[in-house]
Amino acid sequence: MAGHGTIDQRPSTMSKPTTPTDPEDWTGKNCDDFEPPEFRLVCPFSIPSSPEAASLRIIRNLGHFALYYTHFVWIVLFITLIPQRKVSLVYLVIMTYVASLYLLLLRALPPYFHLLHKIIYKSMVLGLIAVATMIELIATAAGLHLVITLAATVPIVLIHAVLWVREDFCVEERTGGGGGELVSLIDESTAMV
Repeated sequence: MAGHGTIDQRPSTMSKPTTPTDPEDWTGKNCDDFEPPEFRLVCPFSIPSSPEAASLRIIRNLGHFALYYTHFVWIVLFITLIPQRKVSLVYLVIMTYVASLYLLLLRALPPYFHLLHKIIYKSMVLGLIAVATMIELIATAAGLHLVITLAATVPIVLIHAVLWVREDFCVEERTGGGGGELVSLIDESTAMV
């Protein structure tokens, strides 16, 4: 009861954390020398300048985004098959599993099986699997779902393939002697390595 209602006036033995009062922060750099990085709003979509540029973009983007485009079409087809066509949905999943298994086994082969890679082309086998899947969907009365899905998704895929500039975000085209030249967003001469 001796300490009831009294305030301890003894000095504290713990040191309080100090905050810097000068313009230097904890890194030791002067805050006045700080320059914020340049901010550019970059849109990777642009309208091609000619039909040749559009076809070149389609070819490049189909090669680069083929897996994503295939997944997009597959997801839409999967969703359209859920309510009414359960057997077709099972066949679609089985053929997807077969294609995935083929790709995994192809990747697992040692490099000295390059002769097998030359004889059996990956695109040829995947095309055969896609055709077999389409035949299975038509045979299970889901052909209308397939046609509607392809009619809805292929134009979206083509529009994306035409409008997407490139994977390295080229932002402008310079006109030269023969045609337009894409200029990279990052200047390689000033980029840090």
